[in-house]
Amino acid sequence: MSPRRTRRIIGVIITLVLFAVSVYPTLKNANFNVAPVSIIDKSPGATGSPAFLALSQLAVKGRAPKTGYSRAQFGNGWGSLNGCSVRDVVLNRDLVNVTLNDACQVESGILHDPYTGKTINFKRGSGTSGAVQIDHVVALSDTWQTGARQLTAAERIKLANDPLELLAVDGPANDNKGDGDAATWLPPNKAFRCEYVARQIAVKQKYKLWVTSAEKDAINHVLSTCAAQALPSP
Repeated sequence: MSPRRTRRIIGVIITLVLFAVSVYPTLKNANFNVAPVSIIDKSPGATGSPAFLALSQLAVKGRAPKTGYSRAQFGNGWGSLNGCSVRDVVLNRDLVNVTLNDACQVESGILHDPYTGKTINFKRGSGTSGAVQIDHVVALSDTWQTGARQLTAAERIKLANDPLELLAVDGPANDNKGDGDAATWLPPNKAFRCEYVARQIAVKQKYKLWVTSAEKDAINHVLSTCAAQALPSP
């Protein structure tokens, strides 16, 4: 190797050493801590929706025995509201193009059924009225097993006739539902499921009823698709 090339290499090495010595104190005292990445919770609870928050406040318990339950525990048939049968009040609210007789009974109307999505032409009569039924959104036997047994008789009658608890729906769909809760039955019309479970939450909140763990899981699953779901108006 020529003397000139040797001196050049030595000069480069000296320069690198001097640079390392000059930056060492800065590197030694540098703070390399990295702030943790925050993970945004996009679960329904993070949205603070009224339906989700109300559900989170309901007690969770096992289902009580059905012992002692009968429809009569909630009154004999429909009560009245402003002088009209509660059944007709709900029909008048939920149907369109309604015709009423002088006794404030719904004679006819059209139901855009929330449970199935079908359009049903309602006509009052012994052979036709059953096409549209009034559903207790939280089945009365379910309310009995989740706290209504502890209510007074007057409170149970109020619950059974509360328009918040009632919907005009397709008769066969209501028969299929039976006593099911959200863990065992949901409306076939998926577009209505969020509103359906929100109404169940509102009823259970109003009457201080509880939910089972399976029921709560099922409602949570539905609300995960509509995280901003509001509760229905009382």
